[in-house]
Amino acid sequence: MTTLPQLPPRPVDGHKGDFGRVLVVAGRRGMIGAAELCSRAALKTGSGLVLAVTPEECYPILAAKLTCGMTMPAPQTPTGGFALGAWRQIADIAEGFDVIALGPGFGRHPSTQALAVRLIEEIDRPMVIDADALFAVATEPGHLNLARAIITPHPGEMARLTGKTTAEVQKSRELTASEVAKATGAVVVRKGHGTVITDGSRVEINPTGNPGMATAGAGDVLTGMIAALVGQKMGLFDAARLGVYLHGRAGDTAAARIGQLSVTAADILDVFSGPVPEI
Repeated sequence: MTTLPQLPPRPVDGHKGDFGRVLVVAGRRGMIGAAELCSRAALKTGSGLVLAVTPEECYPILAAKLTCGMTMPAPQTPTGGFALGAWRQIADIAEGFDVIALGPGFGRHPSTQALAVRLIEEIDRPMVIDADALFAVATEPGHLNLARAIITPHPGEMARLTGKTTAEVQKSRELTASEVAKATGAVVVRKGHGTVITDGSRVEINPTGNPGMATAGAGDVLTGMIAALVGQKMGLFDAARLGVYLHGRAGDTAAARIGQLSVTAADILDVFSGPVPEI
């Protein structure tokens, strides 16, 4: 991996508005933890301000858990996910934010998927698009402008994006990721062992991480971390590769402390309660 970028030192007179405002659009019934993990990760990676928008019934629980961030309820479907009717509220709020983390814990209700497509189409802000929001992207091949986005597919999601089988995309990880980046305009973070980061011309293979990180919520943490770096004015490709690197280093530190078998997404975040893993 080439030399990684670093954030500049913080000025002594800096305030929270100087360090990135991250809007997290995440969660549904039974998946409130995805919104919490993503939001906490953004805060731990230096974001000055985080607002998590989540479906109405998720809001009281998330508000109680996310004490260092802001929370807001949004209209929901009968199944407890985001309703398409939330789009205007979220679009209006997004005007005051630097970057949007979209998709953790989202779900695949048709109304929720339609919301994801509309937000991607209509909000002129950088986005980190993850999880079931990538399902929405896969339903609109070639129609969505992702030039201001980072997408973070795992092998199954990459297969869906390309129309190939998981086995096929596993055999050509770098090539497939580059093809998707060229086709969509997005920076692709193709997750897995030796995560591939590419903008279609540049390709990086991440050297950090371990099998203990194959645990629910780890991807939500990564989404929040990358979004925080984008919010701090780092370019999309650099934010992706630095976020992936630090995420893997945190996972390696957690595994060294408690063993790979016991690592949870919260353990990856807890590493950032002490010294941040060095580059």
